[in-house]
Amino acid sequence: MATIHGHEVLNMMLESAERYSEKSLVEAITRRFGEQARFHTCSASEMTAAELVAFLASRGKFIPVEEGFSTHESKICRH
Repeated sequence: MATIHGHEVLNMMLESAERYSEKSLVEAITRRFGEQARFHTCSASEMTAAELVAFLASRGKFIPVEEGFSTHESKICRH
């Protein structure tokens, strides 16, 4: 099974312009990509949606805002 790059999740967040909690982001990822989807980044692989959210948070990819967090285009690496 092919995996989905974490950049696609960050782009999904940018497109929606929503504010997320960890739980609501996992739910949005699952709705968009399916429960069986697995994700990878430049340095990790085979992550579930929840694992990806935790990974992205640990890498500083989210920007705290009132009532949750969002992201910004500058948080997406371009390699």
